[in-house]
Amino acid sequence: MLAKRVIRLIEDIVGAENVTSAASDMLCYSYDATQQKFLPDVVIFPENAEQISLIMKMANVENIPVFPRGAGSGFSGGSLPIKGGVVLVTSRMDRILKIDEENLVATVQPGVVTEQFQQAVEKVGLFYPPDPASLKFSTLGGNAAECAGGPRCVKYGVTKDYIIGLEVVTPQGDIIKTGGATMKGVVGYDLTKLMVGCEGTLGIITKLTIKLLPLPEAKKTMLVMFDSIDGAARAVSAIIRGKIIPTTLEFMDSATIECVRKATDLELPEQAQAVLIIEVDGDSDMIEKQAKRILEIIQPLGVVATQIATTPEESEDIWKVRRSVSASLRNVNPDKFNEDICVPRSRVPDMIRKVNAIAEKYQIPIVNFGHAGDGNIHVNIMIDKNVTGQSEKAEHAIEEVFAGALELGGTMSGEHGVGNTKAPYIPMELDPAAVAYMKTIKQALDPKNVLNPGKILLENAPKGLE
Repeated sequence: MLAKRVIRLIEDIVGAENVTSAASDMLCYSYDATQQKFLPDVVIFPENAEQISLIMKMANVENIPVFPRGAGSGFSGGSLPIKGGVVLVTSRMDRILKIDEENLVATVQPGVVTEQFQQAVEKVGLFYPPDPASLKFSTLGGNAAECAGGPRCVKYGVTKDYIIGLEVVTPQGDIIKTGGATMKGVVGYDLTKLMVGCEGTLGIITKLTIKLLPLPEAKKTMLVMFDSIDGAARAVSAIIRGKIIPTTLEFMDSATIECVRKATDLELPEQAQAVLIIEVDGDSDMIEKQAKRILEIIQPLGVVATQIATTPEESEDIWKVRRSVSASLRNVNPDKFNEDICVPRSRVPDMIRKVNAIAEKYQIPIVNFGHAGDGNIHVNIMIDKNVTGQSEKAEHAIEEVFAGALELGGTMSGEHGVGNTKAPYIPMELDPAAVAYMKTIKQALDPKNVLNPGKILLENAPKGLE
Protein backbone atom coordinates (compact mmCIF):
# COMPACT_ATOMS: atom_id res chain seq x y z
CA MET A 1 0.00 0.00 0.00
CA LEU A 2 1.44 3.36 -1.04
CA ALA A 3 1.65 6.09 1.59
CA LYS A 4 -0.75 9.04 1.19
CA ARG A 5 2.31 11.25 0.81
CA VAL A 6 3.38 9.27 -2.27
CA ILE A 7 -0.13 9.39 -3.74
CA ARG A 8 -0.05 13.19 -3.39
CA LEU A 9 3.33 13.29 -5.18
CA ILE A 10 1.85 11.29 -8.06
CA GLU A 11 -1.22 13.54 -8.21
CA ASP A 12 1.02 16.61 -8.32
CA ILE A 13 2.76 15.16 -11.39
CA VAL A 14 -0.15 13.87 -13.50
CA GLY A 15 -3.13 15.62 -11.92
CA ALA A 16 -5.58 14.14 -9.42
CA GLU A 17 -8.07 13.50 -12.22
CA ASN A 18 -5.54 11.13 -13.83
CA VAL A 19 -5.01 9.00 -10.72
CA THR A 20 -7.29 6.32 -9.29
CA SER A 21 -7.10 3.86 -6.44
CA ALA A 22 -10.78 2.88 -6.44
CA ALA A 23 -11.25 -0.84 -5.86
CA SER A 24 -13.15 -1.37 -9.12
CA ASP A 25 -10.41 0.36 -11.12
CA MET A 26 -7.69 -1.64 -9.39
CA LEU A 27 -9.47 -4.83 -10.46
CA CYS A 28 -9.79 -3.64 -14.08
CA TYR A 29 -6.04 -3.14 -14.33
CA SER A 30 -5.04 -6.26 -12.39
CA TYR A 31 -5.19 -8.81 -15.24
CA ASP A 32 -4.47 -9.47 -18.90
CA ALA A 33 -5.30 -12.27 -21.37
CA THR A 34 -3.48 -14.81 -19.15
CA GLN A 35 -6.28 -14.32 -16.57
CA GLN A 36 -3.74 -13.97 -13.77
CA LYS A 37 -4.64 -11.19 -11.32
CA PHE A 38 -2.34 -8.89 -9.32
CA LEU A 39 -3.81 -5.79 -7.69
CA PRO A 40 -1.84 -2.54 -8.10
CA ASP A 41 -1.76 0.17 -5.45
CA VAL A 42 -2.66 2.95 -7.87
CA VAL A 43 -3.40 3.42 -11.58
CA ILE A 44 -2.28 6.55 -13.42
CA PHE A 45 -3.00 7.95 -16.89
CA PRO A 46 -0.16 10.30 -17.90
CA GLU A 47 -0.57 12.58 -20.90
CA ASN A 48 3.01 13.14 -22.05
CA ALA A 49 6.63 12.02 -21.77
CA GLU A 50 7.47 14.77 -19.27
CA GLN A 51 4.94 13.44 -16.76
CA ILE A 52 6.23 9.89 -17.21
CA SER A 53 9.78 11.15 -16.71
CA LEU A 54 8.84 12.72 -13.37
CA ILE A 55 6.98 9.56 -12.33
CA MET A 56 10.07 7.42 -12.99
CA LYS A 57 12.33 9.82 -11.11
CA MET A 58 9.93 9.71 -8.17
CA ALA A 59 9.75 5.90 -8.38
CA ASN A 60 13.53 5.66 -8.08
CA VAL A 61 13.59 7.95 -5.04
CA GLU A 62 10.70 6.13 -3.33
CA ASN A 63 11.67 2.66 -4.61
CA ILE A 64 8.20 2.00 -6.09
CA PRO A 65 7.65 -0.45 -8.98
CA VAL A 66 6.05 0.97 -12.14
CA PHE A 67 4.27 -1.28 -14.64
CA PRO A 68 3.62 0.20 -18.11
CA ARG A 69 0.35 -0.92 -19.72
CA GLY A 70 -1.28 -0.46 -23.10
CA ALA A 71 -4.56 -2.32 -23.67
CA GLY A 72 -3.61 -5.26 -21.44
CA SER A 73 -4.21 -7.81 -24.21
CA GLY A 74 -0.94 -9.71 -23.77
CA PHE A 75 -0.73 -13.50 -23.39
CA SER A 76 2.37 -13.71 -21.20
CA GLY A 77 1.73 -11.35 -18.28
CA GLY A 78 3.97 -8.58 -19.57
CA SER A 79 1.88 -5.74 -18.11
CA LEU A 80 0.80 -7.36 -14.84
CA PRO A 81 1.57 -5.45 -11.60
CA ILE A 82 3.02 -8.51 -9.89
CA LYS A 83 4.52 -6.40 -7.08
CA GLY A 84 1.71 -3.91 -6.60
CA GLY A 85 2.92 -0.36 -7.09
CA VAL A 86 1.90 1.86 -9.99
CA VAL A 87 0.20 0.77 -13.21
CA LEU A 88 1.04 3.42 -15.81
CA VAL A 89 -1.57 3.34 -18.60
CA THR A 90 -0.71 5.03 -21.91
CA SER A 91 -4.27 5.06 -23.31
CA ARG A 92 -4.57 8.88 -23.15
CA MET A 93 -1.50 9.29 -25.34
CA ASP A 94 -3.48 8.27 -28.41
CA ARG A 95 -2.76 10.76 -31.20
CA ILE A 96 -1.53 10.11 -34.71
CA LEU A 97 0.87 13.04 -34.86
CA LYS A 98 1.85 12.90 -38.52
CA ILE A 99 1.49 10.77 -41.65
CA ASP A 100 4.25 11.73 -44.08
CA GLU A 101 2.94 10.61 -47.48
CA GLU A 102 6.12 11.63 -49.31
CA ASN A 103 8.57 9.70 -47.14
CA LEU A 104 6.20 6.85 -46.14
CA VAL A 105 6.66 7.47 -42.42
CA ALA A 106 4.22 8.12 -39.58
CA THR A 107 4.73 9.45 -36.06
CA VAL A 108 2.31 8.30 -33.37
CA GLN A 109 1.80 8.15 -29.64
CA PRO A 110 1.79 4.73 -27.94
CA GLY A 111 -1.93 4.63 -27.13
CA VAL A 112 -3.07 4.58 -30.77
CA VAL A 113 -5.13 1.43 -31.45
CA THR A 114 -3.52 -0.72 -34.14
CA GLU A 115 -6.55 -1.10 -36.40
CA GLN A 116 -7.37 2.61 -36.21
CA PHE A 117 -3.82 3.41 -37.33
CA GLN A 118 -4.06 0.93 -40.20
CA GLN A 119 -7.34 2.49 -41.34
CA ALA A 120 -5.89 6.02 -41.13
CA VAL A 121 -2.88 5.23 -43.32
CA GLU A 122 -4.94 3.21 -45.79
CA LYS A 123 -7.15 6.25 -46.38
CA VAL A 124 -4.12 7.93 -47.99
CA GLY A 125 -3.03 4.84 -49.92
CA LEU A 126 -0.43 3.58 -47.43
CA PHE A 127 -0.05 0.30 -45.55
CA TYR A 128 1.05 -0.83 -42.08
CA PRO A 129 1.31 -4.64 -42.32
CA PRO A 130 1.68 -6.00 -38.73
CA ASP A 131 -1.71 -7.45 -37.79
CA PRO A 132 -1.84 -9.17 -34.39
CA ALA A 133 -5.12 -10.93 -33.60
CA SER A 134 -5.80 -8.22 -31.00
CA LEU A 135 -5.51 -5.38 -33.53
CA LYS A 136 -9.03 -4.07 -32.86
CA PHE A 137 -8.06 -3.07 -29.33
CA SER A 138 -4.29 -3.52 -28.83
CA THR A 139 -2.14 -0.39 -29.02
CA LEU A 140 0.98 0.39 -31.01
CA GLY A 141 3.02 0.96 -27.86
CA GLY A 142 2.09 -2.48 -26.58
CA ASN A 143 2.71 -4.02 -30.01
CA ALA A 144 6.21 -2.53 -29.99
CA ALA A 145 6.93 -3.58 -26.41
CA GLU A 146 6.04 -7.19 -27.26
CA CYS A 147 7.23 -7.10 -30.90
CA ALA A 148 3.82 -8.33 -32.04
CA GLY A 149 3.42 -10.41 -35.20
CA GLY A 150 0.31 -11.68 -36.95
CA PRO A 151 -0.74 -13.61 -40.06
CA ARG A 152 0.89 -11.20 -42.54
CA CYS A 153 4.37 -11.51 -41.08
CA VAL A 154 5.30 -14.39 -43.42
CA LYS A 155 5.57 -11.81 -46.21
CA TYR A 156 5.96 -8.50 -44.42
CA GLY A 157 7.73 -9.20 -41.13
CA VAL A 158 6.85 -8.23 -37.56
CA THR A 159 6.56 -5.00 -35.60
CA LYS A 160 10.32 -4.51 -35.17
CA ASP A 161 10.70 -4.32 -38.95
CA TYR A 162 8.57 -1.14 -39.04
CA ILE A 163 9.64 0.80 -35.94
CA ILE A 164 12.51 3.01 -37.08
CA GLY A 165 12.55 5.54 -34.25
CA LEU A 166 11.31 6.01 -30.71
CA GLU A 167 10.98 8.49 -27.90
CA VAL A 168 11.53 6.59 -24.65
CA VAL A 169 11.51 7.40 -20.96
CA THR A 170 14.29 5.39 -19.33
CA PRO A 171 13.90 3.58 -16.00
CA GLN A 172 15.69 6.46 -14.26
CA GLY A 173 13.52 9.12 -15.88
CA ASP A 174 15.60 10.44 -18.77
CA ILE A 175 13.83 11.14 -22.07
CA ILE A 176 15.82 9.83 -25.02
CA LYS A 177 15.30 9.58 -28.76
CA THR A 178 16.42 6.54 -30.75
CA GLY A 179 16.60 6.18 -34.52
CA GLY A 180 14.62 8.61 -36.66
CA ALA A 181 12.63 9.14 -39.83
CA THR A 182 15.41 8.05 -42.21
CA MET A 183 15.60 4.57 -43.69
CA LYS A 184 19.29 4.35 -42.76
CA GLY A 185 21.15 5.33 -39.62
CA VAL A 186 24.04 3.58 -37.89
CA VAL A 187 25.24 6.11 -35.32
CA GLY A 188 25.88 4.26 -32.08
CA TYR A 189 24.12 1.18 -30.75
CA ASP A 190 20.70 0.31 -32.19
CA LEU A 191 18.66 1.33 -29.15
CA THR A 192 15.43 1.19 -31.15
CA LYS A 193 15.75 -2.56 -31.63
CA LEU A 194 16.77 -2.95 -27.98
CA MET A 195 13.55 -1.27 -26.83
CA VAL A 196 11.25 -3.05 -29.28
CA GLY A 197 10.48 -6.39 -27.67
CA CYS A 198 11.89 -5.53 -24.22
CA GLU A 199 8.36 -5.78 -22.77
CA GLY A 200 8.65 -2.42 -21.01
CA THR A 201 11.53 -3.56 -18.82
CA LEU A 202 14.13 -1.15 -20.23
CA GLY A 203 12.04 1.90 -21.06
CA ILE A 204 8.54 3.32 -21.58
CA ILE A 205 7.74 4.17 -25.20
CA THR A 206 6.14 7.61 -25.53
CA LYS A 207 6.40 8.15 -29.29
CA LEU A 208 6.96 5.88 -32.31
CA THR A 209 8.26 6.60 -35.80
CA ILE A 210 6.85 3.95 -38.13
CA LYS A 211 7.85 2.92 -41.64
CA LEU A 212 4.94 2.49 -44.06
CA LEU A 213 4.51 0.79 -47.44
CA PRO A 214 2.33 1.57 -50.47
CA LEU A 215 -1.08 -0.07 -50.09
CA PRO A 216 -1.36 -3.20 -52.28
CA GLU A 217 -3.82 -2.81 -55.13
CA ALA A 218 -5.73 -6.03 -54.48
CA LYS A 219 -5.75 -9.33 -52.59
CA LYS A 220 -7.05 -12.82 -53.17
CA THR A 221 -8.06 -15.28 -50.45
CA MET A 222 -8.25 -19.06 -50.69
CA LEU A 223 -9.30 -21.74 -48.22
CA VAL A 224 -7.75 -25.13 -48.98
CA MET A 225 -8.55 -28.35 -47.09
CA PHE A 226 -6.11 -31.28 -46.94
CA ASP A 227 -6.41 -34.91 -45.92
CA SER A 228 -3.41 -34.61 -43.56
CA ILE A 229 -1.34 -32.05 -41.67
CA ASP A 230 1.71 -33.37 -43.55
CA GLY A 231 0.12 -32.44 -46.86
CA ALA A 232 -0.66 -28.94 -45.61
CA ALA A 233 2.91 -28.47 -44.36
CA ARG A 234 4.40 -29.76 -47.61
CA ALA A 235 2.12 -27.31 -49.43
CA VAL A 236 3.57 -24.38 -47.47
CA SER A 237 7.13 -25.34 -48.35
CA ALA A 238 6.19 -26.04 -51.98
CA ILE A 239 4.54 -22.63 -52.39
CA ILE A 240 7.61 -20.80 -51.11
CA ARG A 241 9.96 -23.00 -53.15
CA GLY A 242 7.82 -21.95 -56.12
CA LYS A 243 9.07 -18.38 -55.52
CA ILE A 244 5.74 -17.12 -54.19
CA ILE A 245 5.58 -15.46 -50.78
CA PRO A 246 1.89 -15.21 -49.81
CA THR A 247 0.65 -12.46 -47.53
CA THR A 248 -0.68 -15.09 -45.14
CA LEU A 249 -0.45 -18.86 -44.72
CA GLU A 250 -2.67 -19.77 -41.78
CA PHE A 251 -3.25 -23.37 -40.71
CA MET A 252 -5.68 -25.29 -38.53
CA ASP A 253 -5.16 -28.89 -37.42
CA SER A 254 -7.80 -31.62 -37.13
CA ALA A 255 -8.65 -30.77 -33.50
CA THR A 256 -9.26 -27.15 -34.48
CA ILE A 257 -11.42 -28.17 -37.43
CA GLU A 258 -13.54 -30.32 -35.12
CA CYS A 259 -14.02 -27.34 -32.78
CA VAL A 260 -15.18 -25.18 -35.69
CA ARG A 261 -17.58 -27.88 -36.90
CA LYS A 262 -19.22 -28.16 -33.49
CA ALA A 263 -19.44 -24.45 -32.80
CA THR A 264 -20.56 -23.09 -36.19
CA ASP A 265 -22.66 -23.97 -39.22
CA LEU A 266 -19.61 -23.75 -41.49
CA GLU A 267 -19.35 -26.74 -43.80
CA LEU A 268 -16.00 -28.48 -43.69
CA PRO A 269 -15.71 -31.95 -45.31
CA GLU A 270 -15.24 -34.91 -42.98
CA GLN A 271 -12.05 -35.87 -44.86
CA ALA A 272 -10.44 -32.54 -44.01
CA GLN A 273 -7.65 -33.06 -41.45
CA ALA A 274 -5.94 -29.72 -41.98
CA VAL A 275 -6.84 -26.33 -43.43
CA LEU A 276 -4.72 -23.60 -44.98
CA ILE A 277 -5.98 -20.07 -45.50
CA ILE A 278 -3.79 -18.62 -48.22
CA GLU A 279 -3.87 -14.96 -49.20
CA VAL A 280 -1.82 -13.11 -51.81
CA ASP A 281 -1.75 -9.38 -52.45
CA GLY A 282 -0.30 -6.91 -54.94
CA ASP A 283 -1.06 -6.01 -58.56
CA SER A 284 -4.41 -7.46 -59.73
CA ASP A 285 -2.97 -9.35 -62.69
CA MET A 286 -0.08 -10.68 -60.65
CA ILE A 287 -2.21 -12.08 -57.84
CA GLU A 288 -4.45 -13.93 -60.31
CA LYS A 289 -1.37 -15.62 -61.74
CA GLN A 290 -0.02 -16.35 -58.26
CA ALA A 291 -3.31 -17.86 -57.09
CA LYS A 292 -3.50 -20.10 -60.15
CA ARG A 293 0.11 -21.20 -59.71
CA ILE A 294 -0.40 -21.94 -55.99
CA LEU A 295 -3.34 -24.21 -56.74
CA GLU A 296 -1.28 -26.06 -59.35
CA ILE A 297 1.60 -26.54 -56.89
CA ILE A 298 -0.49 -27.87 -54.00
CA GLN A 299 -3.02 -30.01 -55.88
CA PRO A 300 -0.95 -33.26 -55.66
CA LEU A 301 -0.48 -32.88 -51.88
CA GLY A 302 -3.80 -34.28 -50.65
CA VAL A 303 -6.17 -31.42 -51.37
CA VAL A 304 -9.75 -32.36 -50.39
CA ALA A 305 -11.58 -29.15 -51.29
CA THR A 306 -10.85 -25.52 -52.21
CA GLN A 307 -12.77 -22.27 -51.83
CA ILE A 308 -11.57 -19.19 -53.72
CA ALA A 309 -13.00 -15.79 -52.80
CA THR A 310 -14.10 -13.65 -55.73
CA THR A 311 -15.47 -10.73 -53.70
CA PRO A 312 -14.49 -8.96 -50.46
CA GLU A 313 -17.53 -10.53 -48.82
CA GLU A 314 -16.42 -14.03 -49.78
CA SER A 315 -12.94 -13.26 -48.47
CA GLU A 316 -14.48 -12.18 -45.19
CA ASP A 317 -16.45 -15.44 -45.04
CA ILE A 318 -13.21 -17.41 -45.35
CA TRP A 319 -11.59 -15.44 -42.54
CA LYS A 320 -14.65 -16.13 -40.38
CA VAL A 321 -13.49 -19.74 -40.30
CA ARG A 322 -10.23 -18.65 -38.68
CA ARG A 323 -11.81 -16.10 -36.36
CA SER A 324 -14.38 -18.61 -35.11
CA VAL A 325 -11.64 -20.75 -33.59
CA SER A 326 -11.01 -18.88 -30.33
CA ALA A 327 -14.68 -18.73 -29.42
CA SER A 328 -15.19 -22.41 -30.26
CA LEU A 329 -12.39 -23.53 -27.91
CA ARG A 330 -14.54 -22.87 -24.84
CA ASN A 331 -16.76 -25.75 -25.95
CA VAL A 332 -13.80 -28.08 -25.38
CA ASN A 333 -13.03 -26.93 -21.83
CA PRO A 334 -13.51 -23.63 -19.98
CA ASP A 335 -9.87 -22.78 -19.27
CA LYS A 336 -7.10 -22.21 -21.81
CA PHE A 337 -3.30 -21.99 -21.76
CA ASN A 338 -2.35 -20.34 -25.05
CA GLU A 339 1.30 -20.91 -25.96
CA ASP A 340 2.93 -19.71 -29.18
CA ILE A 341 5.90 -21.87 -30.05
CA CYS A 342 7.72 -21.46 -33.36
CA VAL A 343 9.59 -24.15 -35.33
CA PRO A 344 11.14 -24.26 -38.82
CA ARG A 345 8.09 -24.46 -41.08
CA SER A 346 9.11 -27.86 -42.49
CA ARG A 347 8.96 -29.26 -38.93
CA VAL A 348 5.35 -28.22 -38.25
CA PRO A 349 3.99 -31.80 -38.80
CA ASP A 350 6.67 -33.18 -36.45
CA MET A 351 5.66 -30.65 -33.81
CA ILE A 352 1.97 -31.41 -34.20
CA ARG A 353 2.73 -35.10 -33.69
CA LYS A 354 4.70 -34.28 -30.54
CA VAL A 355 1.82 -32.17 -29.23
CA ASN A 356 -0.71 -34.92 -29.97
CA ALA A 357 1.46 -37.39 -28.04
CA ILE A 358 1.60 -34.97 -25.09
CA ALA A 359 -2.19 -34.59 -25.17
CA GLU A 360 -2.55 -38.38 -25.14
CA LYS A 361 -0.03 -38.74 -22.31
CA TYR A 362 -1.83 -36.31 -20.00
CA GLN A 363 -5.35 -36.99 -21.29
CA ILE A 364 -6.11 -33.31 -21.89
CA PRO A 365 -7.27 -31.74 -25.18
CA ILE A 366 -4.73 -29.64 -27.09
CA VAL A 367 -5.86 -27.63 -30.12
CA ASN A 368 -3.34 -26.22 -32.62
CA PHE A 369 -3.55 -23.47 -35.21
CA GLY A 370 -1.38 -20.58 -36.31
CA HIS A 371 0.93 -19.13 -38.93
CA ALA A 372 2.19 -21.99 -41.07
CA GLY A 373 4.26 -19.69 -43.26
CA ASP A 374 6.70 -19.02 -40.44
CA GLY A 375 6.13 -22.12 -38.32
CA ASN A 376 4.39 -20.22 -35.50
CA ILE A 377 1.99 -22.66 -33.79
CA HIS A 378 -0.58 -21.52 -31.23
CA VAL A 379 -0.81 -24.48 -28.88
CA ASN A 380 -4.02 -24.27 -26.85
CA ILE A 381 -4.05 -26.55 -23.83
CA MET A 382 -7.69 -26.83 -22.77
CA ILE A 383 -8.52 -27.80 -19.18
CA ASP A 384 -11.09 -27.31 -16.46
CA LYS A 385 -9.30 -25.81 -13.45
CA ASN A 386 -12.09 -27.05 -11.21
CA VAL A 387 -11.13 -30.64 -11.98
CA THR A 388 -8.48 -31.86 -9.54
CA GLY A 389 -5.09 -32.36 -11.12
CA GLN A 390 -5.78 -30.73 -14.49
CA SER A 391 -3.81 -27.56 -13.75
CA GLU A 392 -0.79 -29.65 -12.78
CA LYS A 393 -1.15 -31.70 -15.96
CA ALA A 394 -1.25 -28.50 -18.00
CA GLU A 395 1.98 -27.25 -16.39
CA HIS A 396 3.77 -30.50 -17.24
CA ALA A 397 2.36 -30.43 -20.77
CA ILE A 398 3.53 -26.85 -21.34
CA GLU A 399 7.09 -27.70 -20.34
CA GLU A 400 7.09 -30.71 -22.68
CA VAL A 401 5.68 -28.60 -25.54
CA PHE A 402 8.51 -26.10 -25.07
CA ALA A 403 11.07 -28.90 -24.93
CA GLY A 404 9.66 -30.39 -28.13
CA ALA A 405 9.88 -27.07 -29.98
CA LEU A 406 13.48 -26.56 -28.88
CA GLU A 407 14.38 -30.10 -29.91
CA LEU A 408 13.18 -29.29 -33.43
CA GLY A 409 15.30 -26.13 -33.61
CA GLY A 410 12.51 -23.79 -32.59
CA THR A 411 11.67 -21.34 -29.82
CA MET A 412 9.17 -21.27 -26.97
CA SER A 413 7.70 -17.92 -28.03
CA GLY A 414 7.20 -16.59 -31.55
CA GLU A 415 5.23 -13.43 -30.79
CA HIS A 416 3.63 -13.46 -27.31
CA GLY A 417 6.82 -12.61 -25.44
CA VAL A 418 8.02 -13.94 -22.08
CA GLY A 419 6.42 -11.76 -19.40
CA ASN A 420 6.18 -13.62 -16.11
CA THR A 421 4.53 -16.80 -17.43
CA LYS A 422 7.48 -18.00 -19.52
CA ALA A 423 10.27 -16.52 -17.39
CA PRO A 424 10.79 -19.81 -15.48
CA TYR A 425 11.49 -21.58 -18.79
CA ILE A 426 14.11 -19.13 -20.09
CA PRO A 427 17.04 -21.43 -19.09
CA MET A 428 15.60 -24.13 -21.38
CA GLU A 429 16.31 -21.91 -24.41
CA LEU A 430 19.03 -19.43 -23.48
CA ASP A 431 22.46 -20.38 -22.20
CA PRO A 432 23.66 -18.96 -18.84
CA ALA A 433 26.03 -16.48 -20.50
CA ALA A 434 23.18 -15.00 -22.59
CA VAL A 435 20.93 -14.69 -19.53
CA ALA A 436 23.77 -13.06 -17.57
CA TYR A 437 24.29 -10.58 -20.42
CA MET A 438 20.61 -9.61 -20.31
CA LYS A 439 20.74 -9.20 -16.54
CA THR A 440 23.76 -6.94 -16.93
CA ILE A 441 21.84 -4.69 -19.32
CA LYS A 442 18.82 -4.55 -17.00
CA GLN A 443 20.99 -3.79 -13.97
CA ALA A 444 22.86 -1.02 -15.81
CA LEU A 445 19.71 0.72 -17.06
CA ASP A 446 17.46 0.05 -14.06
CA PRO A 447 19.73 -0.38 -11.00
CA LYS A 448 16.82 -0.18 -8.54
CA ASN A 449 14.68 -2.55 -10.62
CA VAL A 450 11.63 -0.27 -10.53
CA LEU A 451 10.47 -0.63 -14.15
CA ASN A 452 8.27 -3.67 -14.80
CA PRO A 453 10.17 -5.93 -12.40
CA GLY A 454 9.70 -9.70 -12.54
CA LYS A 455 9.30 -9.91 -16.31
CA ILE A 456 11.55 -11.89 -18.68
CA LEU A 457 14.32 -12.35 -16.10
CA LEU A 458 13.11 -14.70 -13.37
CA GLU A 459 12.60 -13.27 -9.90
CA ASN A 460 10.75 -14.46 -6.86
CA ALA A 461 7.28 -13.02 -7.21
CA PRO A 462 3.90 -13.73 -5.60
CA LYS A 463 1.30 -15.87 -7.32
CA GLY A 464 -1.72 -14.07 -8.76
CA LEU A 465 -5.07 -13.72 -7.02
CA GLU A 466 -7.62 -16.42 -7.69
